[in-house]
Amino acid sequence: MSATNSLRVLAAAALVILPACAELPFLQPTTGLEFQLSGRIAVRYDGQGSSGNIAWRHRAAGDEMLITTPLGQGVARIERERDMVTVTASDRRVYRAHDAESLTEQVLGFRVPLAGLSDWVRGKPAPGPARAIRDPRGRLSELDQDGWRIYYQAYEDGNGLPARLRLVYPGLELRLAIGEWQVRP
Repeated sequence: MSATNSLRVLAAAALVILPACAELPFLQPTTGLEFQLSGRIAVRYDGQGSSGNIAWRHRAAGDEMLITTPLGQGVARIERERDMVTVTASDRRVYRAHDAESLTEQVLGFRVPLAGLSDWVRGKPAPGPARAIRDPRGRLSELDQDGWRIYYQAYEDGNGLPARLRLVYPGLELRLAIGEWQVRP
């Protein structure tokens, strides 16, 4: 079977599976919320690409991230409570581990750097060693940390937060276009 036919089979299977998980509402409370964002995500992994929507609530003690197709059908819910990560896939199977990157790679086929991402999307390095390049306004333009290279492609005018990011890890590229930010005052 050719790569094109394989992709068509996967797409057809997704259309059958995904309607069962068409709506993935947030489950975690908003108490202690540090930020909430929504936007688009594009993934290029192992020579294949896909895109969808992302909605994310971040608290110090936990995260809840929803990834959906461009039409809003559920792909996965990623939850972190302290040091435990749970991924609920489109087929409703639940997977648990202590490492978000390994777990998301196993379940979704690509890594989601949940540990550092909450800082990176806010335009700052996560705790630990990092190499940062800043633009003339003092904002991050490029960041190397934990094996990831993050390119800051655009910032919002109003709140100064990143609006477009490109995250690169060997063999993987994630693009985030953040359309809406809600940040705790």
